[in-house]
Amino acid sequence: MPRPRFLDPTDRGLSQLGQEILPVLYRHRLLTAGQLTQLLRPSATSTRYIRRQLEVLHGRGLVNASIRRTSRAGELLWYTTALGCEVVESGGELAPRAYRMTEDAAASQLQEHTLAVNDMGLAFVQHARRLSDECGPLDWDPEVAHRVRDGDSRLGDEAFLVPDSVLRYIHTTPTGDGSQQRMLLTFFCEIDRATMSIARLAAKLHAYARYARYIPQPALGRGRPKAGGYRREAWRARYPSFPRILLVLDGASPSQLAKRTDDLRALAAADARLQPAADLQAGVTTLEQLRIHGPFAPIVTPVLGDPEPTDVLLRPSATATSVA
Repeated sequence: MPRPRFLDPTDRGLSQLGQEILPVLYRHRLLTAGQLTQLLRPSATSTRYIRRQLEVLHGRGLVNASIRRTSRAGELLWYTTALGCEVVESGGELAPRAYRMTEDAAASQLQEHTLAVNDMGLAFVQHARRLSDECGPLDWDPEVAHRVRDGDSRLGDEAFLVPDSVLRYIHTTPTGDGSQQRMLLTFFCEIDRATMSIARLAAKLHAYARYARYIPQPALGRGRPKAGGYRREAWRARYPSFPRILLVLDGASPSQLAKRTDDLRALAAADARLQPAADLQAGVTTLEQLRIHGPFAPIVTPVLGDPEPTDVLLRPSATATSVA
């Protein structure tokens, strides 16, 4: 997959690598030099060159850094400044996002969650390279809002589903006639670092089930729906097929994460609201397993049904779309 390039090489005197770094930081909010190296220069044996480019970007006021809260060595976490965001948005290659990383946000307790989301995306990218699939540094998008309820947008969580990230991946498999089949897989990804209650995780599953069935109704007059309304689910306007749901656990011992998986499955099985959506492909794994084995190994425990870990994310289903 071509490397991301969004700025003219002469713009602000940036090198090619500097131009690649900026949109990746803009999209993913907060990254370490190590994560950037693995995303953009995976053959490099150190982070030295990436760090040098980050210093150049910092000198031009395009990026800033915060110290990682959990690092005794003072590891820096990098993000785009307001000026850096403007430069990326002026290129027109990425959809503008209202969110802006600030100095306070970069230093907050959200650090580890943001880094874990990016570690998840990085695992997909690394295994795509190994499998000759397609998933690049810009193929996951954090916190994309999806409406799941008509009415007042001020209802917040009640009106919108916001996955931690939406990730797109093209998987290639050989066919019997010697050609290849390319399959677009889209994932709704949730990262839990053992900080969210199991009940809240289960509630997120219910929100996904509700989004799968949500058919928006246009308002007429004082909030009354127009007769007949729409007849198609809202997700069909955004996705060729309904995304697979991947819950990734981290932040505790393997035994504790296994218990959280069991508890989540128990709550899901007892939730009558989920049963009409039992055909959703939803699974849970750990960030460590994802890093080591990749997303398509038998490491994913289905949330509903058989508890045996499988390669469920790769199995053909209605949630996969063939591409040319």
